[in-house]
Amino acid sequence: MILTIISGKGGTGKTSLVASFAALAQPVVLADCDVDAANLHLVVSPEVKRREEFREGKTAYIVPELCTACGECMDHCRYDAIVPVREGERIKTYQVDPLNCEGCSVCAEVCPVDDAIEMRENQCGEWFVSETRFGPMVHARLGIAEENSGKLVTEVRREAENIARAQGIDLIMVDGPPGVGCPVIASVTGADAILAVTEPTLSGLSDLKRVAELAAHFQIRMAVCINKYDLNHEITASISDYCLEKGIKIVGKIRFDTKITEAMVNGKTLIEYQDGAMAEEIRTVWKETRTIFH
Repeated sequence: MILTIISGKGGTGKTSLVASFAALAQPVVLADCDVDAANLHLVVSPEVKRREEFREGKTAYIVPELCTACGECMDHCRYDAIVPVREGERIKTYQVDPLNCEGCSVCAEVCPVDDAIEMRENQCGEWFVSETRFGPMVHARLGIAEENSGKLVTEVRREAENIARAQGIDLIMVDGPPGVGCPVIASVTGADAILAVTEPTLSGLSDLKRVAELAAHFQIRMAVCINKYDLNHEITASISDYCLEKGIKIVGKIRFDTKITEAMVNGKTLIEYQDGAMAEEIRTVWKETRTIFH
């Protein structure tokens, strides 16, 4: 079974909930698919066992020895990615700013000198296979200003599924990115169920509606957890009314408690850190979440 936990916006407590679920569900294969801003590792302290490069897309590279400094590449670049390299007042050659290059290869097409501009494959980031105290974990790190996060998410998901099959683990828990964009779609594709974590704010409600539309489009079962519900009872009621209208199950509500921050500072999940009311609410949410698989 694949459970993907997402949120319409960042900061709802999604990753903290995933970590607590992992403590309750072990053994479990964890997949941190928030590759643009991964932070599940901060709580589960993975020990990296395998590291792989993620390569995707291309960046132009000007070979200095072959460049005649004609300037055709810079004149045709729409992204201002090519800049001159001067030797005194004279332009000696040109070079590419990799942060601005979009890999369109126009510069290579217009260059009058064969092989003076190469389109080199990018190393966009890395992905890792690790061990945690809850079970295996697959996670990744996307490079600065790099794209193709959806493809990296797919790579993380694929490896997590391979590990689950090889080790006979029934549950894969995916910590998805916020929003409804390409990385989220890659996170939910093929999932058995989605748990959307929201908070009682106007933006939280608005983004929850977008997540619900996404789940409906892909025909994936969805449930909702309202985190920090006691910060605004009026909007919590609005979220409950919306879910009732759409036939979406609310698996529970979790109060606001600074103990969650204390737990994270100590590198623990709340379930491991204390047995208070909030921990009991998380246990209830996990128990109810399991029912959406049946």
